[in-house]
Amino acid sequence: MKINNGTYPSIEELTQRYLNGTPGVNRVPESKAAETRSFADILTEKQGVTFSKHAAERLSDRKIALSESQLERLNEGVRKANEKGINDSLVMVDNLAFIVNTGSKKVVTAMDSKDAKTQVFSNIDGAVIA
Repeated sequence: MKINNGTYPSIEELTQRYLNGTPGVNRVPESKAAETRSFADILTEKQGVTFSKHAAERLSDRKIALSESQLERLNEGVRKANEKGINDSLVMVDNLAFIVNTGSKKVVTAMDSKDAKTQVFSNIDGAVIA
């Protein structure tokens, strides 16, 4: 690369232009930089809920089978709860109740309406009817 004397700014001049916001110098706006998320955050958001061993056993014992539509609504309910800052949520889908840790997107326990009638839901921050 051939550099002619005096036609290219020094590193110090470029640094000052960048720091002072001189036109012609491309800077990433602070608001856009703050919006960047890690790959792990994006991957976690895109993946659906998982079921703890306990929740999987409850579903099996109670012969509860989730349809694709119900699973989508459960995921949507968890997403909404997470957006509202709810950490541990009761998510109601049709006649099914799920206790979900929204941070890890893990269903902790699951029950149908007849089991839910006799239950007291504790240690939850909020509820979503999906």
